[in-house]
Amino acid sequence: MSGTDPEGIRLNKYIASSGLCSRREADALIESGKVTVNGTVAVQGTKIKHGDTVEVSGKPVIPEDSMVYIAFNKPLGVTCTTDSRDPSNIVDYIRYKERIFPVGRLDKNSSGLILLTNDGSIVNKLLRAENGHEKEYIVTLNRPYDRNFLKEMESGVPVLGQLTLPCTLKPVNDKTFRIILHQGLNRQIRRMCDHLGYKVIKLKRIRFMNVILGDLAPGKWRYLTSEEKKDLLKDIT
Repeated sequence: MSGTDPEGIRLNKYIASSGLCSRREADALIESGKVTVNGTVAVQGTKIKHGDTVEVSGKPVIPEDSMVYIAFNKPLGVTCTTDSRDPSNIVDYIRYKERIFPVGRLDKNSSGLILLTNDGSIVNKLLRAENGHEKEYIVTLNRPYDRNFLKEMESGVPVLGQLTLPCTLKPVNDKTFRIILHQGLNRQIRRMCDHLGYKVIKLKRIRFMNVILGDLAPGKWRYLTSEEKKDLLKDIT
């Protein structure tokens, strides 16, 4: 809320600025008693100041312009950590003007799409495997695979003491395939392939839920579009 009136902004404007609804719809939510400010049911005309907590039906409301959601095409060699002691850390690589952190991780020797944000409230929801959020990768192996490999990968492979969830594979050529996962175990794809006697020589993530890497160049980032943010946040509520 930097740059706003020191006396605060009206509650309906604050709610509308989050992208949740229009001011008129916000007024209706306030009238229905669904809006709280710092735990107290709000009334029309309430002013919101920096540090206030606004909730609608128990869910926090955050002004859209204060939240950052970034899609980054991580190159090989960049580490998905905020630890400044690691010279290859992703935060120093991007050098964004505010503190942001990655949603999950990609191995240092993997590339592709990773999201970064300053919205700590969504990170655990995005990463929670039981939510079934899709992640899509292009994988190249050290040698040609066969139908049995595809079948075993799709039905589940023992990894880290558990059987991986069913997934979807689509052949690209005799050594390369696309895979859609609904979970994110540590080095999962590499471990799955290792178990079946194959080595991954190239791994690139091309989609995270509704966000697609597209033609974003390696080492470059972009803000999520309003539609991407809307769909992303809708899918985790």
